[in-house]
Amino acid sequence: MTVSKSYKNTILTTLFFPMTLFILGIYNGLMQVLYRAGVLSQASFLKLNYYQGLTMHGVINAIVLTTFFAVAFGHVTISHYLKREPPKWSYRLALWLMLIGTVMDAYCMLTGKAQVLYTFYAPLKADPLFYVGTALLIVGSWVAFFGWIKAWFDFRKENPKVRMPLGVLGTLVTFTVWLVCTLPAAYSVLVLLTPWSAGWTTELNVPLTRVLFWMFGHALVYFWLLPAYVMFYTVLPKVAGTKLYSENAGRLAFLLFLVLSIPIGVHHQFAEPVFTPTVKLYQSILTFGVAIPSFMTAFNIAASLEYGARKRGSKSLLGWMKNQPYFQKDNYMFGYLICGLIIFVFGGLTGIVNASYSLNSVIHNTAWVPGHFHMTVAGPVLLAIMGMSVYIYSNLSGKKLKNAGFITIFPYLWMIGIMIFSHGMMAGGLMGEPRRTNMGMSYTNPSSPLYNHHWVFTSTITMIGGIIMTTACALYFIGFFRTALGKKVNESNLMIPESEVVHEEKPVRLFLTMKPWIYLMVILIIASYSLAFVDLSKNSQPIKGKYNVDNPVNMSGSSTTPSTK
Repeated sequence: MTVSKSYKNTILTTLFFPMTLFILGIYNGLMQVLYRAGVLSQASFLKLNYYQGLTMHGVINAIVLTTFFAVAFGHVTISHYLKREPPKWSYRLALWLMLIGTVMDAYCMLTGKAQVLYTFYAPLKADPLFYVGTALLIVGSWVAFFGWIKAWFDFRKENPKVRMPLGVLGTLVTFTVWLVCTLPAAYSVLVLLTPWSAGWTTELNVPLTRVLFWMFGHALVYFWLLPAYVMFYTVLPKVAGTKLYSENAGRLAFLLFLVLSIPIGVHHQFAEPVFTPTVKLYQSILTFGVAIPSFMTAFNIAASLEYGARKRGSKSLLGWMKNQPYFQKDNYMFGYLICGLIIFVFGGLTGIVNASYSLNSVIHNTAWVPGHFHMTVAGPVLLAIMGMSVYIYSNLSGKKLKNAGFITIFPYLWMIGIMIFSHGMMAGGLMGEPRRTNMGMSYTNPSSPLYNHHWVFTSTITMIGGIIMTTACALYFIGFFRTALGKKVNESNLMIPESEVVHEEKPVRLFLTMKPWIYLMVILIIASYSLAFVDLSKNSQPIKGKYNVDNPVNMSGSSTTPSTK
């Protein structure tokens, strides 16, 4: 499909800009493992302190890169399947809002005015510009979504008997989850945190800001994952030389994610004294439920891959696993998606540990958590983003892929690095190694009275994995930016690989519309969070007075009301 110059430039900018910032995100990730292993034993390096770098690593990698890519990929999927562009006002306005918001956030982080980590809830405080910038980034992505909705209804009006393509369903589910879950985040940053940060208010309910963040924060994980799931269902079978085993199962998986992604945020707060055991048990059960569509996907994609391999002649029980197009330069997307799936097997299993209240008590706030987290976000999510970004950019810009060997080897090298990295973090977490801590100044510093030799080995393993991951990214960046800065040699073409199905299944009417599933989602959210907010109203109240950001001492001289009774 050929597209207008304005639309093409919008998509290319939406890919190129965050990938440039991602260099800074990767650099700060490397600094984190060097600090934690004790290679760096000071508070800052090159005028960036530890928590400043940790904030940039989280915000750039987990919020900026993922949001920009989801919007760019949404543009591509909607236009590829519907054969039309969304309204110009939607994609241009979306890009400008996202760019302005991200520049504001980057300024605050680089100047040290935002050291609140990617979670950004109270009592850590950032400059008001950071909160406004975050809100602009979110609102910009909403505008893009509204343009896609119009494109879909226009298509539906002209083609009333055509089923919604699976790729379009996955994209609309992704951004429906995103729109709903970002509403509490937008309320938190604009109504609570910005006035508090600006000094216009002196009271703030800290547990409330955490609840509002995790209403957004856990659904954010599925906002990251769902574009990768769209690729697993619509792209992976095609590049693997096979067909999708069951489209109906894929539709059901997306719709289950729509229903179950948002109501389970409180499971991030199992250690919170505000909530009663009843709320925590309910959240744990719902969290186990959201694993179902992931298991469905694993079986569906495995069946698709096995089907293709056996068509090519594989006979033994597991021989189909070998008969796949690994390490092929002209088919590099397969490596990105299959490596992401392999990593996600372990990410999903460790996530079930986090969802269990009793097991969560063992690993809460330890290095186990980012170990698991990186096997989800830095596994299937990042690999899908990296592979599809260079694929779209090369085809849409008409530029020949440069350093194809680097691009092809990246996902396999990254997978090795992430497995080593996460193993080190989770092993340390089982021994109580803390997360988010500058261990180089304390626990891995032999001159510190807090030195713990048990954590030196695990943090060193983590560092080795981090160095491998950074090396892999350096190879990728060479290929991506040489491609992006090269000369146009082909016609511009908006396209993604599109899979066929093994056999046409009888349509299930309930799987062809989002409306009843949206109603069910709303009911579950109300049921889940009404209980949580009842506990919140009973067991918490605002803190009063002004506080020093670096030292939590009440500066106003007034008495302090505790945040929990």
